[in-house]
Amino acid sequence: MCGYLPHPDEIPVELAFRPASHLFRRHLLTQGLGGIACLQPRAYRRGTAVEVLIPSLGLEARYPGYVAWCQRLDQGYRVGVAFTDQQALFGARMGEQVCQIHHYCQLHDPAGLSAQQLAERWVSLHAEAFSEASLRPGNA
Repeated sequence: MCGYLPHPDEIPVELAFRPASHLFRRHLLTQGLGGIACLQPRAYRRGTAVEVLIPSLGLEARYPGYVAWCQRLDQGYRVGVAFTDQQALFGARMGEQVCQIHHYCQLHDPAGLSAQQLAERWVSLHAEAFSEASLRPGNA
């Protein structure tokens, strides 16, 4: 199975249904390039075509994918969204890095460092986990 980047729970992410055919589980396993995992208030059926929207990144932060899995939690559902094309995966990876850096800056704000310094620190510590190789099967 491909890897899924964890989206920070404190940064809103929306899943919108999109008009595309349902993708069967075996196709998700063979065509999925990796994806993101995000907290949602409701459950989604595996294979459902969705668009991942990250409002804090602007209107262009829209990534088409398919629900690969859905896990019930006390506070909602953790939903794994798989991407089946390189462009959507690349855009989502970049968007997730921005979200992670923003989250990191919020957690370490009193550290006395500038936002630029905190971003550089995050990149040095965590950027490898967001590489294309980290999302390949066997690297999850």
